[in-house]
Amino acid sequence: MERLPGGRRPRLVSSLGLGRRSWEVTLDEERGRLAWRDPRPPRRAGENCFVPISEIISVEETELNKKQRNIGKWQKMTKLHAFTVYYVKKARNHRWRCSDVTFWCVDEHLCNQWIQALKELLEMQKSRPKQLLVYINPYGGKRQGKRIYEQKVAPLFSLASISTDVVITEHANHAKDNLFEVNIYKYDGVVCVGGDGMFSEVMHGLVGRIQKDSGIDQNNPKASLVQCNIRIGIIPAGSTDCICYSTVGISDPVTSALHIIVGDCQPLDVSSVHHNNMFLKYSVSLLGYGFYGDILKDSEKKRWMGPMRYDYSGFKTFLSHHYYEGTIAYQPAKHTLGSPRDKDSCRTGCYICKKSEQQLAEQHKDCGLKHEEGEEEWKVIKGKFLAINAVNMSCACPRSPKGLSPAAHLADGSADLILVRKCSRFDFLRYLVRHTNQDDQFDFPFVDVYRVKSFQFTSKLSEDNESNVMDIGKKRFGQFCRDHPACCCNIVNSTWNCDGETLDSSAIEVRVHCQLMKLFARGIEENCKDEAAYSQNSAEQLL
Repeated sequence: MERLPGGRRPRLVSSLGLGRRSWEVTLDEERGRLAWRDPRPPRRAGENCFVPISEIISVEETELNKKQRNIGKWQKMTKLHAFTVYYVKKARNHRWRCSDVTFWCVDEHLCNQWIQALKELLEMQKSRPKQLLVYINPYGGKRQGKRIYEQKVAPLFSLASISTDVVITEHANHAKDNLFEVNIYKYDGVVCVGGDGMFSEVMHGLVGRIQKDSGIDQNNPKASLVQCNIRIGIIPAGSTDCICYSTVGISDPVTSALHIIVGDCQPLDVSSVHHNNMFLKYSVSLLGYGFYGDILKDSEKKRWMGPMRYDYSGFKTFLSHHYYEGTIAYQPAKHTLGSPRDKDSCRTGCYICKKSEQQLAEQHKDCGLKHEEGEEEWKVIKGKFLAINAVNMSCACPRSPKGLSPAAHLADGSADLILVRKCSRFDFLRYLVRHTNQDDQFDFPFVDVYRVKSFQFTSKLSEDNESNVMDIGKKRFGQFCRDHPACCCNIVNSTWNCDGETLDSSAIEVRVHCQLMKLFARGIEENCKDEAAYSQNSAEQLL
């Protein structure tokens, strides 16, 4: 190690072999990167490359084979010492891959010095997990979860020296129930292998366990929930992987595994759903009534069709064109910046989400998260709706790259409430098509969108006349639509679609909890040229 001028942090600089020639290799702790460059004159200079230390997976001593040792003037040497650096290589469309580069030299001490220095820096990456609890759903999607984990993910965890306890789920809520029994605090994170349903199960178990251990009553809709600091990793292997796509930018098991290995952390808002002072579900993506609720309800009867059931049920629901009459009361999210009509999307290092994180820390410090919801303004909307959607994230997916609300934020403590009023079948089709292109999907007279921190809904003919939501509503805005004469609605109530699971209670109370949980993710990175220039080939390819 050499000390830089001015007392700055040390770095290691050596001339090491890479491929058939010698390169100048620098381990710069101050800049946080490993770099190598061709020292030859500019007219013959090769590509200058570097990789951030935070994206190095591991370093291992390497035994050079005969082919590798046959490298020009070095072939007469009796002993060469080498080490291989495994690192994250970024490809297009947010895809990550594990790449490697092998350096060699004739000095065994120098080789060991490099290995030790790199391993010490990796040990300093405190956000990286060392022990994980893994739940695998062998039945979800195309029943490929176990194979995907064993062939694509487990070797990477082993390479990064991550120990795992693996549980193969055998029935619904197996993971959720298990999380209430195991010692979750000995793990650095929980990984779920499956689709959005599997993630929802693990999230309910983990968040519920934290509330139970903290003495929080989840049935109290106004309770201040305790933040869950145990991160959840998602290995996509389901029919739909909306949450993974919206937080990473791609549904790819290797990419997600690498985000877990490097210890990325992305806070996530969670909405609690209550009915009549009884906790129903948590939601992190879509809470939909009307169109999306009807699709889910119909598709549940056709599970034998596999993923195709969503297309069939979607087409059938569109043709039925049912609308539902009811009342929405909501509280605007005045604490957060931005609007659902913004052109900029939530990306890695989002300023709005960081601002909300600072506000959350101040609330914890100053008032212990005292809830003053009852004193804040409520706004009321009555009408006939084809769809009522509340999203905590964009809900982007391959079929809808922008999602239901392109400007929704992952961690700003708010949800985007989208109201699609009764309109013609043709106009509704125009609205749905907007989800697949770059046009503004809210630019219709029958579509309203609001950024809210809580809301309540009651259908016109709700069977729960004595529910808390109804009582609150009478005090705030008089009689509900149920007092009006019956109209032409031939179906009384729809079903709530809560992250792909049905909720039969039409009258619900929803509240957004800012950054209640954390994912092994970093948000979607901007589509730009990679920050780091990597070698085009591994050392083996260069030889």
